[in-house]
Amino acid sequence: MPQYIFVYLGGEYPSNPEEGQKHLEKYHQWLNSLGDAVLSPAIPFKNTHAVQADGTAAQGSVSAMSGLSIIQMGSMQEAIAAAQSCPFLEINGTLEVSELVAMSGGAPEGQH
Repeated sequence: MPQYIFVYLGGEYPSNPEEGQKHLEKYHQWLNSLGDAVLSPAIPFKNTHAVQADGTAAQGSVSAMSGLSIIQMGSMQEAIAAAQSCPFLEINGTLEVSELVAMSGGAPEGQH
C-alpha cells in the first residue's frame, strides 16, 4: 500500500496555553481517527539550519516547514481526504501531501 508524507507548513501559534492544549487534543483525535494508517504520527522540527549550494549554513528555514507525518493510504485521493480533515488547517496551516517512492539499494537507475 502506498505511503504518503504530510508536510506541515506555516500555521499560527496559539494565543494562550489553553488554546494550544485544545488544538493538540483535536490533532490527537484526528490521528486516532486514521487508525493503523498512521505510520509516523508527528515529527516536529526544531533548530532548523539551511545549507546552501555554496556550503554556507544559516539558522532558520527557507520554507515554513515545521514537521511531517507518514501515512499509509490506498490512493492519493484518500491521502488528500485525510489531510483535508486535519486540524492543522484550522490554524491557517497548509499540508503538502506527497507519495513516497520506494528506492532499491544504491543510486537511482542511470545515476552512478
